[in-house]
Amino acid sequence: MSQSAYIKLVQGSTNQEITLQDVRNRLLHYREQTALTGAQLDWDYAGAAFPYTIESRGDERWFYLQGVNPNYKHIILGTGETTSNSGQEVPCIQVVLPDEATHGDKAKANELCKYIAKTLQAELTMFNGRTVYYNPRK
Repeated sequence: MSQSAYIKLVQGSTNQEITLQDVRNRLLHYREQTALTGAQLDWDYAGAAFPYTIESRGDERWFYLQGVNPNYKHIILGTGETTSNSGQEVPCIQVVLPDEATHGDKAKANELCKYIAKTLQAELTMFNGRTVYYNPRK
């Protein structure tokens, strides 16, 4: 059975709306950052930190990350709306691990969710149902 994590753009987040292109740009920025770290270490850290290619099927609601080695299969990312803890409809990024996802996919998806949520100062509901608040709360 597939699992989902949600990055919710709640009050106090840096953005109040998100597009699929914004998510793609954040992933590309993550890959660039890891490549720069790898250059300092003289190691292919980008290949280890982001072992995926970004693929799209023409649908503007989602895209997926295709693994480049056997330890990684797929991670699906999409945008939409969901209900926050306060009961309001808020924009969100949904990260889905399909049935054929590996343990490596789940670990990378957790890492990418935390990175995106931290940069957006968003609320992250992880695959295990726990919530991490990166947004300033009062």
